Amino acid sequence: MFSLKLSLLQVFFLMVPERVLSQPSPSPSRAMPTHSELGPRTQGGTLQSSEVPGISTAGPTVVTSSTPGNKTVDLFPVLPICVCDLTPGACDINCCCDSDCYLLHPRTVFSFCLPGSVRSASWVCVDNSLIFRSNSPFPSRVFIDSNGIKQFCVHVNNSRLNYLQKLQKVNATNFQALATEFGGESFTSTSQTQSPPSFYRAGDPILTYFPKWSVISLLRQPAGVGAGGLCAKSNPAGFLESKSTTCARFFKNLADSCTSDPALNAASYYNFTVLKVPRGMSDLQNMELQVPVTPVSQAGSPVLAGNTCQNVVAQVIYEIETNGTFGIQKVSVSFGQTNLTVEPRTSLQQDFIIHFRAFQQSTAASLTGSRSGNPGYIVGKPLLVLTGDMRHSMTLLQSQGDGTCSIKRHEVQFGVNAISGCKLRLKRVDCSHLQQELYQALHGSPRPEHIAIFGNADPAQKGEWTRILSRNYSVSAMHCTSCCVIPVSLEIQILWAYIGLQSNPQAHVSGARFLYQLQSIQACLSGLPVQFFLIRQEPIQRKLVYMFQSV
Repeated sequence: MFSLKLSLLQVFFLMVPERVLSQPSPSPSRAMPTHSELGPRTQGGTLQSSEVPGISTAGPTVVTSSTPGNKTVDLFPVLPICVCDLTPGACDINCCCDSDCYLLHPRTVFSFCLPGSVRSASWVCVDNSLIFRSNSPFPSRVFIDSNGIKQFCVHVNNSRLNYLQKLQKVNATNFQALATEFGGESFTSTSQTQSPPSFYRAGDPILTYFPKWSVISLLRQPAGVGAGGLCAKSNPAGFLESKSTTCARFFKNLADSCTSDPALNAASYYNFTVLKVPRGMSDLQNMELQVPVTPVSQAGSPVLAGNTCQNVVAQVIYEIETNGTFGIQKVSVSFGQTNLTVEPRTSLQQDFIIHFRAFQQSTAASLTGSRSGNPGYIVGKPLLVLTGDMRHSMTLLQSQGDGTCSIKRHEVQFGVNAISGCKLRLKRVDCSHLQQELYQALHGSPRPEHIAIFGNADPAQKGEWTRILSRNYSVSAMHCTSCCVIPVSLEIQILWAYIGLQSNPQAHVSGARFLYQLQSIQACLSGLPVQFFLIRQEPIQRKLVYMFQSV
């Protein structure tokens, strides 16, 4: 009976393993062994050959498979999926699957194997007490977990095993869940670029240039240090950081320092220029990138008169006007001066104030312009168009209270469909002038030539704009010798789509088209200057249809 029971267990295991064994899994609930098989220990337990009393020595076979780097005796074919192989043509340290390492047994060389660098393996396991003898042709192990429970595991022969447990496809459905699980803060390279940044950022030191000595320096704002508040002249002023500092200076011999110490001379606080933006460092001959420091009022130089040092700088106030990424536009300086009596251990308290404010010149608004997104368009923001080098917003007709066309036009907004129509009062003119006036009323003046692909398009970068296509259709000709073909409606079609990361999609315009509907009218033969009023039912009724279509 005893041998029969053991025989049945053996047949049960071999014939219908799925009723007893757990499902194949690269990571069993109890720390299952992995395919590395390169040492007697793995995480969570000990892998051993069969050590259960009474089990035959011909039981579970201890198979030591080679590491992925060994292409001669590896049990399974090596697949080209190695997540830690980041350096082509070079061996990545602790990456056990890097074929560039040329190591038969990487774990004997590396201190450990990086996650994902050991071949994934599927094991099926059953309680070891149920097994008397194993005649499985596959590698097998007895696993002892931390609680001392033994499990008999067989390595499944799966030629599709790779270094990843399961490849996941990312799409719009599961993106948010994966982003929540694996997402993190972005990072930037710490390496310094050779070219200076194109604009100042808040807190950046302000660059100055001394043309007389061809020296680049920083705008200083001396501050008090130590118990006595001595002036530390090396303290740089930060961009957009308006603040006031106070410090003290002590003179052993004021008679000598009166005319020789630059800290007492007002000229030393404006005998340089300020770089509008940091990239001015690369073109110091370009005066357009430099701003002179202008004294608000004339300040005298220090003069030693008898026992008094006159015109000593006691206060310096910088007023700096900035214009966003266009940098510093204007710098002015004013002084407070005092007289000091020459005596031993003379001291002077100085105040330094730097105040930043927005550039108030009227041209500032035209320089910066407004964005409709950065970079992608925002729904409800103006649709940007370009005529020549002038950027403006696309507009359409707008009617007044009585239905006549207004001088004001409606600003087209991105993503917002609109339709407009109005009645126009015209004087009888020749056909060419009539056509010109109607086309101008339909598309506005000046006529848009290009449309911005993104909401932050720069007029100077032609690649950021796409040409607006134009087409005429529905011409109904009249059989007459004196007919004039005029536009009666305009349909504006905008094609747009979202591009970029699924976590932060950006709307961009793919194309735009003007569709004009034309009609023929019979020109009046009378030469009398008669005025007529066009209503909606008349041939030159005009309307604009503004449609958005998503792709």
